Amino acid sequence: CFNAGFSCEKCDFETDLCKALHESNLQPGWIRRNGRSGMGPPYSDHNGNDSAYFLSLSPEMRSSSATLRTNVFLPTDKEHVCQITFHYWISQMSGTLVVGLQKLSEDTITNIWQVSGELQNQWKANTITINSTEKYEV
Repeated sequence: CFNAGFSCEKCDFETDLCKALHESNLQPGWIRRNGRSGMGPPYSDHNGNDSAYFLSLSPEMRSSSATLRTNVFLPTDKEHVCQITFHYWISQMSGTLVVGLQKLSEDTITNIWQVSGELQNQWKANTITINSTEKYEV
């Protein structure tokens, strides 16, 4: 997320998880790997770099789900816009990627974007804009 007119924090998984994600909360099912891992596609990141790291579901997770949760972001307003751009790869027809928003005052997670059933075997990019009058996690 970034403030309008200020710099954008970039996250590439090269050394660890992003500052935006809970450092200690790489939930079971997610692994940090690169295209040389021998685990099948993708064989590179979205820039075509086979040694660059990305997060991937482990092969054992085919039939279930795994969550990535961000740290807490501050409320948004006209001066403080939150936009998150991410690259994703879906290699299963049955796979679904969901982005959810959880306000700190609520127990429920509201789905704000999702994609499924696109067996494209290519990286795609998406940008979501988030509006929240209170602190939240994605």
